[in-house]
Amino acid sequence: MGLPFRTESPEIDESARPRESARALVARLAREKARAVSRLNPSAIVIGSDQVAVCGEAIVGKPGTFERAVEQLSSFSGREVVFHTAVALCRAETDLLFERTVDTVLRFRDLSREEIRRYVRRENPLDCAGSFKSELGGISLFRAVESDDPTAIVGLPLIAVAEALRRAGFEVP
Repeated sequence: MGLPFRTESPEIDESARPRESARALVARLAREKARAVSRLNPSAIVIGSDQVAVCGEAIVGKPGTFERAVEQLSSFSGREVVFHTAVALCRAETDLLFERTVDTVLRFRDLSREEIRRYVRRENPLDCAGSFKSELGGISLFRAVESDDPTAIVGLPLIAVAEALRRAGFEVP
């Protein structure tokens, strides 16, 4: 969007609360991240974000190993995975200015074990929730993607961020 920025770790507890839904969790974490960094930079506009993936009732994590990535993608074959991506914008001087959660439904194709293994070898998505990189070859694993903001799947819903920045007085674009 052509605006200068820097990243900073919020150092917050990202644990889910008892009976907290995945959608509520990401909204709370985006808010807490933005507020934590904003307290250290009171005059700055701070954007916090968080994302979680859910398949059925299970929260999907980062696989960490080749075999877990293969198993994870195998379990998605022919199914839907929902990514909840939240963004919050705040300034310590005025507190919360904007928050939004965007849902993205990924419909996976029926995947063979061979193509899953080939994909994981090629892109090594071991540090990615869901074991894929949609901005690269991972997009080929889906038969459909449904979202109001196609950028949300990579972790930051830029349509929502642009709206938040406009509300905060920035000219975007």
